[in-house]
Amino acid sequence: MYISVTNGLEIDRAERLLRQNGKEVRLTSLEFGLLEYLASRPNTVCPRDEILDHVWGPRFRYDTGTIDVHLNALRRKAGWSSKSPIETIRGVGLIFRAKREVAHYTIDLQSFLAEWLHSHEPETRNAGLVVQMHLTPFVNEITIEPEALKRMLDNILAALLPATHPGVLRLSSKLTMQHFILSLDLNGTTNELRIPIYGDF
Repeated sequence: MYISVTNGLEIDRAERLLRQNGKEVRLTSLEFGLLEYLASRPNTVCPRDEILDHVWGPRFRYDTGTIDVHLNALRRKAGWSSKSPIETIRGVGLIFRAKREVAHYTIDLQSFLAEWLHSHEPETRNAGLVVQMHLTPFVNEITIEPEALKRMLDNILAALLPATHPGVLRLSSKLTMQHFILSLDLNGTTNELRIPIYGDF
């Protein structure tokens, strides 16, 4: 099974294959081992002795050029330059430059929160809470991964509930120049989620 390691580049660890922009690239065992080791440590400089130890084994105590030979073969087969995605840091080691693919999701906030509250209704009811929602009226949609927002809200609620006395749980929002702010207020204790309007969350 292929997994993405950076934009347009996927590897299959079980079959030890590389796929570059949908095209399969056949590698030797050592070429794949070198790629896999570096890709598993993205944007981190890996010293040459560490690479030798993990890819070639502890018997290879000194790099006599073998890393560069296999790296050059890997670059040639994949059609990579000397800078991307694997770059040589002279006198130090190698680094796999990974660019994160950013997916954008637009969600209807009112519907999302209504569904989230419904899924936690037994917990809030057992705690004796009355739920109120007051959202900024002209903000109907926000851009954020739904599962990430759900996890954050779940974590806040889980932290608030154990010491809760009957009262009011208020969900409110406001908009600033940089953030959309979602607040959970439980009996005077407020937790905020600040969601950037521009850029990645």
